[in-house]
Amino acid sequence: MKKALLIGAAALCLVACTQVKPGHVAIKVNQYGSGAGVEPVPYGVGTYFNTFGTSYEVYPVSTQNYTWSASKNEGADGDESIRFQDQSGVDMSADVGVAFHVDGQKAPILYQKWRTEVDGLVTGPLRNAVRNAIVTRASTLPVEQIYGPAKSQLIKAAEADVRAAFAPYGLDVEQLYWASGIRVPDAVSKQITNRVANENAALAAQAAVATATAEANAQREAARGKADAMALEATALRSNPEMAQLRAIEKWDGTLPTTMAGGAVPFIGVK
Repeated sequence: MKKALLIGAAALCLVACTQVKPGHVAIKVNQYGSGAGVEPVPYGVGTYFNTFGTSYEVYPVSTQNYTWSASKNEGADGDESIRFQDQSGVDMSADVGVAFHVDGQKAPILYQKWRTEVDGLVTGPLRNAVRNAIVTRASTLPVEQIYGPAKSQLIKAAEADVRAAFAPYGLDVEQLYWASGIRVPDAVSKQITNRVANENAALAAQAAVATATAEANAQREAARGKADAMALEATALRSNPEMAQLRAIEKWDGTLPTTMAGGAVPFIGVK
């Protein structure tokens, strides 16, 4: 009987205790008395007895990751993906991931602000802030930019907004990132694909024209150079007849013609 009582007492103590493991801090909340409220100093690793009217909320100080996804295999069971629109009102959605941790020294401030555990923060205030930041940033851009070159800038800008909003309360947002491609209506996706293909074709055509033009210019310059050289040579020959004879000698193979209709034998008499 005595042994059973001891076991029961031990079990009761365990139930009435809060264990803070490495990588976590605890916030003590007093329900009654002059010290009612959240104690300003967090509790580190250890086991703490929950006296009457007190409780502890445990927060992780190590990095946590969460994905708001349309898939039931990530996050909650339902569709948690972030939905937003471009500047023209085109509907889009995407899975968005976040990496964060709680600043241990500011954990009491975090709890005082939202009065919820980490899961409640992720599905409530944090998700709302992320969604609002993306919605605000996306509303200034066309869908072609969001779907293409401005995709990374958009998420980085939203990350900066969310980080600034939570830093004073001790929730440090380390990274915000796209966990999937941005989903747009099929008609819009086809339109963007066709536009990109047309732009690429136009660039290829421009490159071909530039190449052909360069080749034509090179040929013209070569022909112009050859013509100039021939003109210079002709001028030199006219002004110096002996140079013409020298050129003829250079080209002569030494064979005299077998039949002559009159006139001098080639090069005979050349001094």
